[in-house]
Amino acid sequence: LASLFAQFQSSFFLLADEEEVSSPSVWDSIEGHWQELLQQAGMSLLIFASFWVVGKIVQKVLTKVGTSQHIDQELASFIGRTAKIAVLILGLITALSHLGIDVSAMVAGLGLTGFALGFALKDVISNVLAGVLILIYKPFQKDDCIKIKSYEGKVVSTDLRYTVLLSDGLTVYVPNSLLFTDAITVTCDAVTAEPEVESTE
Repeated sequence: LASLFAQFQSSFFLLADEEEVSSPSVWDSIEGHWQELLQQAGMSLLIFASFWVVGKIVQKVLTKVGTSQHIDQELASFIGRTAKIAVLILGLITALSHLGIDVSAMVAGLGLTGFALGFALKDVISNVLAGVLILIYKPFQKDDCIKIKSYEGKVVSTDLRYTVLLSDGLTVYVPNSLLFTDAITVTCDAVTAEPEVESTE
């Protein structure tokens, strides 16, 4: 009986040792998980960096093409920046999805956030969109004399938010949304306008 018990005990410990050797430890499992996570994070950063480079190239190309097509410099820069932001957002979504993150909820959240921001900044957005359309269609040029409602003066510049008028020595900033929705009277253009004669008195 003693010999049988000794054989059973030795066989039990031998099986236990084999199981311990064959099964990975907890630390090995954690280490493997972290290595996999770091590899995914590195690949995600590489993906986002690639999209960032593509966005910069797209921005430069669109800005250069717009300038070569005689599009207003500020409008061409705005189009380039908008395209770059769109590429970066696409790159961020792609990188996060590579990490295994469910981006559908994030996209839905961005949609709701964009709707809220659009509602809060509707006046700013309307001015920007009106500025883009004014720069595209060009209903008036620089140095034209225009009249819009109670504002009248010579056009100094037009950006994405305001059209700057010079009226009786005063600088007037007219919102572009007002210029786009109301009738504009061009009282004199830059070609036919008579030059101002300075008084010698």
